[in-house]
Formats: sequence, structure tokens, C-alpha cells
Amino acid sequence: MIKVCISGLGRTGIEVAKVLLQEKDVKIVSALCSPTSKKVNMDLGDIIGTKQLGVKVGSSDNIESIVFETSPDVVVDFSTPEVVVRNAKILSKMKVNMVVGTTGLKEENIETLYGLTKKHSNAIVYAPNITLGVNVLLLLTNIASNILNDYDFHITEVHHKLKKDAPSGTAIKISREIEEGVTLSGNSKPEIPIDAVRAGGVVGVHKVMIAGEYDRLEITHESFSRKVFAIGALKAVRFINKKVGFYEMGDVLELSKVLSGYLDEREVI
Repeated sequence: MIKVCISGLGRTGIEVAKVLLQEKDVKIVSALCSPTSKKVNMDLGDIIGTKQLGVKVGSSDNIESIVFETSPDVVVDFSTPEVVVRNAKILSKMKVNMVVGTTGLKEENIETLYGLTKKHSNAIVYAPNITLGVNVLLLLTNIASNILNDYDFHITEVHHKLKKDAPSGTAIKISREIEEGVTLSGNSKPEIPIDAVRAGGVVGVHKVMIAGEYDRLEITHESFSRKVFAIGALKAVRFINKKVGFYEMGDVLELSKVLSGYLDEREVI
């Protein structure tokens, strides 16, 4: 049984709680939200629309005492970049592993998370791009940019109007996959414009346009529901339990291994 604490009870955090509750090998033992939220001291079941669960939502300011009392194996964090970094410093010292799905972290924040796992020998999955489909897009984009290395690249991402960070963490990750694919081919790093659109209630769309003189390739991923983020978080929870080190969602899904196996099978055929 993997004991989990959920940090951040916005729309995605609530969806994560709903998905985890359906799993026999996972148990939610605690939940945290902003100290200014009306959800503090409520039962988690009342928040997510199920029967009462006996899990009282605590203030994120009290994370150390709550984690000490409930002893989670993994904290799933969909809060804010500032809270993630603060939580990581506390949890790493306590040897508690983390799944970070929060977007908007700066490069220095990510380096801090990496350094904490080295210093304290715990584990963190940093996964702003937490869905399976997005990670397939990342892999395909890397391959396509290596082959079509002299083409032009353009990224468009669309999210709901309340999303604060722009461009999204996933869009930035896509640009890095393009840069890697192109530079591995021997060409210089390309300029990659990113258009970030914030409108309505769009869950998430990422589109990569790869355009040459006479043709164009587009790779698009669209999330229809936040449940897809929760399913990714569940995979990450199962992966990170009892591990040590810093990981990304590509490590969780092992897509490079899947691709290698696929290519080996094609050679046999």
C-alpha cells in the first residue's frame, strides 16, 4: 500500500484525489491546501463529492507536522511554484518522495529540486508534462526535428484563462526537444517561436508546426479532461515509491525503451 498526501486542491488536485481513491494499492492519508482556502479543516470527501473519508484537509503552512503525523510515502504536489520549492526542502529532509505536477517552475527551481534529491537521497518526479499523450508528442517531435533539421519550427499552446504561467512548462519542454533533435543532426540551434493563448476553459492543447519550403508537418496533443493528468500522477506515484533520485515523466513511462523495442521488432520482421 502506497500512502499519499495531496498538496494543492485546485481542479487538478481534486481530480487526482478522485482517481487515487479508486486504486486498491494507494491510500490518501492527508491533504493540504492554501492556508487562506475555505477548504482547510474540511473533510476531503466533502470537497471531491464523495462520502466522508476521515481525511481532514490541512494548511500547507503545517506540512511538516501533518506529514510527520500521517507518514505518507509520496506527496503529490499540484500547488504553486513557491509552495513546491518550500515543500521539497521540508520533504527531502524527511525522506519523503514527491511527484511535482505543478507548472511554472523556473530553471533555478528545478535545479533546487535536483540538488535536494542528491543531498538527502529521496526521490522527486518533476512532471509538468504529466500525461502519456504529451510525452509521446515530445518523443515524436524530437525524432521529427532530427530528420527535418532544416525546417522551421513553431509551437502553439492553448490553456484556460486562469492559467498563470505562459508559455507553459510543456511548451518549453517541447522547444528543448526540438533543439536537441536539430543539434544532434549537426545543425545549429534553431529559433523556436512559442504562441501562448489563454482563453475560456480549455484544458490544454499543444501544437508543433514543422514547416519546409514545400510541405508542413503538425503534431498536436489535446487534453479533454483533467482526469488525464490524474492518471499520469498515479503512474508517477507507483514509479517513485521507494526510489532515490531525480526523474522526469519520460523516465516513468520509459518511452525510449518502448521505441527501441519497437525498432528492434521491425528489424526482425
